[in-house]
Amino acid sequence: MASNIKSVVTLIAAGTIAWIGAGVVALAMDAESKIIWTCVVGALLGVIGIRYSIRRSRRSGI
Repeated sequence: MASNIKSVVTLIAAGTIAWIGAGVVALAMDAESKIIWTCVVGALLGVIGIRYSIRRSRRSGI
């Protein structure tokens, strides 16, 4: 079952990287602050999701 958590973490990490990439593009295009903050919050939630998934798998033994 360890591969299951790896696939979950990989998926969340890919989304987090996508948010970071979108934030860089938004900064380069001088986008509105609302769009930049959306990218920042998306990336932060991705990091929280990675930490939560790893912690949950350790507790439940998935």
